Amino acid sequence: MTTLFRRLTGPRCSLWRCMALIQGKTHSRTSDVNFREAAQLLAGGGRPLTGYSRAQYRRQHAEAVEPVEVDLKRLEGEDDGIVEVLLCRHKARNALGHVFVSQMRELVSSLSSDSAVRVVVFRSLVPGVFCAGADLKERALMNNSESDLFVHGLRSLMTQIASLPAPTIAAMDGVALGGGLELALACDLRTAAYSAQMGLIETTRGLLPGAGGSQRLPRMVGITLAKELIFTGRRVGGQTALEMGLVNRAVEQNQSGDAAFREALSLAREILPQAPIAVRMAKQAINRGTEVDINSAMAIERMCYAQVIATRDRQEGMAAFIEKRPPRYTGE
Repeated sequence: MTTLFRRLTGPRCSLWRCMALIQGKTHSRTSDVNFREAAQLLAGGGRPLTGYSRAQYRRQHAEAVEPVEVDLKRLEGEDDGIVEVLLCRHKARNALGHVFVSQMRELVSSLSSDSAVRVVVFRSLVPGVFCAGADLKERALMNNSESDLFVHGLRSLMTQIASLPAPTIAAMDGVALGGGLELALACDLRTAAYSAQMGLIETTRGLLPGAGGSQRLPRMVGITLAKELIFTGRRVGGQTALEMGLVNRAVEQNQSGDAAFREALSLAREILPQAPIAVRMAKQAINRGTEVDINSAMAIERMCYAQVIATRDRQEGMAAFIEKRPPRYTGE
């Protein structure tokens, strides 16, 4: 069953299309079993992520192929090595629904093993919105255990993004609320338009941040400020976010509505020429070192440093310095 599902799924294979194909392949079973098995496979484990009823499933799989909600764009020429993750769920303001999360998980997984990727930029193609957070319409269809499992899946997705080897940048040109801000917090760097609105607003909905926000925000802005922002559910603009250290850069919005993305691209172009293995090891040293005591952190730094000593890029860096020329790093 699992082999069949993996063979059928791909970057453009929809949740409901996969279920329909599985159902057709295993026609001898009941539709109840098929539905639950398909949901379990998408969850990557033994319990379903979905709270949809069989009637809703039939309505959905009867529809044509769903639109792509998360896409990938690889830049070329001088920007070769920069990859854009495009959030494009227009009808739902990039809300974190089942299909969106499934497509994002698959895409991030493919990037994690791609050594040609040097910088990843997360951006939205929906005007005025980065990510509106949870898909409350889908969430309302889940029972308590299904909701808990789905949020656990979201948390693991954010960890997956945070664990990408290459540097990541979130470009917030619009609203980033709840899970949307948690997605940005999972990135290494953030840019924002002054007009963008950001906030972990879960307490205003009877919840708390559940996809890493309660842990990542204090590490970025400090414990007391993070508590204030989470307890009140306050939203802040780009300028305030810059002042509190929530974002790295903030800019005036432009007429095309992509000022934060352009700033993120500028930042990515500053990272691009640097030695990719050194950048990746620096990211690992910082991320792992900040979670332990200083002596353990020094040991982590030493281990990461040892990974670059034997690289050709280190030799190229030394040679370029001596010869007074720009280095040409290959990632070897």
